[in-house]
Amino acid sequence: MSSFNKILLMGNLTRDPQLSYTPSNTAVVDFGIATNRRWTSKDGTAKEETCFVDCRAFGRPAENINKFLKKGMPVFLEGRLTFDSWTGQDGTKRSKHRVTVENFRFIGAAAPAPTSSSAAQNEAAGEEMENNSQGQKDDIPF
Repeated sequence: MSSFNKILLMGNLTRDPQLSYTPSNTAVVDFGIATNRRWTSKDGTAKEETCFVDCRAFGRPAENINKFLKKGMPVFLEGRLTFDSWTGQDGTKRSKHRVTVENFRFIGAAAPAPTSSSAAQNEAAGEEMENNSQGQKDDIPF
């Protein structure tokens, strides 16, 4: 039997991301987002429901989320649902679902500006395209 585990969420961060590292020096960031649903009930009353979701990302995406996102900022996430279980300090068994982020996109305000090294690479690439073997600009058909 096949299975499929994919989550797409768009919402606002409910708290600042908390970055930590595993013993093998992999970045891990934990944060929460809130998603809103608005609708009108049968009697014409406007309704709203908010869903709070805990999220976790690893590696380079974790470092970027920690660097560029703060509480209240909008984000679009793609990931998978993960089930965590543990024993609490009082000895009771606890569990919850969490989204493990595999990809994300900045939304809302302009995306973060490129770093100086990537800006220099883009500038060098642009100069390279301008100066082909005949000293003329390349004609790109698309």
